Amino acid sequence: MLAAVRSAALVGIDAYDVIVEVDAAPGLPQWTIVGLAAGAVKESRERVGAALLNSGFEVPPRRITVNLAPADIRKEGTAFDLPIALGILAATGQLDPGALHSRLFVGELGLDGAVRTMRGALSVARHALRNRVSTLVLPPPNVGEASRVSALALSAPQCLRDLVRELREGTLTIARLDAPSAFAAIDASDFSDVVGQAGAKRALEVAAAGGHNVLLIGPPGAGKTMLARRMPSILPVLSEEEALEVIAIHSVAGVLDNTSVSRGVRPFRGPHHTISRAGLIGSGPIPRPGEVSLARRPSGSPSRLAGITGCSRSHAP
Repeated sequence: MLAAVRSAALVGIDAYDVIVEVDAAPGLPQWTIVGLAAGAVKESRERVGAALLNSGFEVPPRRITVNLAPADIRKEGTAFDLPIALGILAATGQLDPGALHSRLFVGELGLDGAVRTMRGALSVARHALRNRVSTLVLPPPNVGEASRVSALALSAPQCLRDLVRELREGTLTIARLDAPSAFAAIDASDFSDVVGQAGAKRALEVAAAGGHNVLLIGPPGAGKTMLARRMPSILPVLSEEEALEVIAIHSVAGVLDNTSVSRGVRPFRGPHHTISRAGLIGSGPIPRPGEVSLARRPSGSPSRLAGITGCSRSHAP
C-alpha cells in the first residue's frame, strides 16, 4: 500500500509543506528514505522502528520506501519521525489513511514511542493556519509556543500509542495553553537598579525613546554590559504581532527555552567580541539565525530592540 502524511519543514524562520509518502511493497526487508534527507532524518529508521515495536505495533518484513516531497529541498531535523511512523502504520493496514487527512504531524519519537520536542513549532503553527489545516499534532512541550496561534486546533499526544488510539476512534484530544493576552517586559535586570552613571543612563533613555543606536565605550568594569543588559526594561512592550515574530526566530534557532522572549521581553544578545562572522550573521546549508537576527524582529527596526552588547574592552564593536 501507499500512504501519504502531511508534515512541515523549516527554511530560515518560515515553514513549508512536506508530504511524507510511504510505500510498503513485497520484497526483502529494507528501509529507504529519499528526498534529500540529512543524517538525522535517515537515522529515523532506527528510532521509528523501535518506537513502533515498543508501542505494540507490527513492522512487517517488507521493502519500505519513504519519500519526503518536495524532493529537491534538503530536509533536516527529527520532526519527521512521527509522520513516518504514521505513514508506515497506514501503508501496512494498521491505521485508516482517512484518519490522517487535513491534519499536519510533526515531532520526534523516542525508542519507547514518546513524542519529544522539536524546533520551530511556532513557525509550523503559523504555516498550518495559513494553509487551513484542521489540526496540528505536535509534541506536548511545544504546545505553549504554538498556542499563540489562537485560531489553530492543537493536539499533543504523550506517545505514539495514544495518538494512534485517538486516530482510530476518530477524535483527537485538543490541547492548548492560554497564551498571555498582554506581553509584559518582566526581567531580573531592571534599569532602575543602576546607581550613578547619569550620562550613560540619559543616553540610553534618549536612544530608547527615539529608536537610536548606542555605542558604549569605556575600560573594563565601567558598566557598559550592565547598562546594555538593562535596556530592554525601558523599551516599548512587545505587541502580540511583534512577539510572534521574535519567538519564531528564537524557536527556529533552538534557544527559546534559554531566554525570556517567550514572556514578551524584548531580546538581548551579548556575544563575545571574538565571535565568528558566521555566528554573528548566521550561516549553514539551510540558514540558521545568527546573533544579529536573534537581537531583532525580521520586519522591524533593529534599533527598537536590545541589540548586541559590547564586550568588556574599550574597542568593543
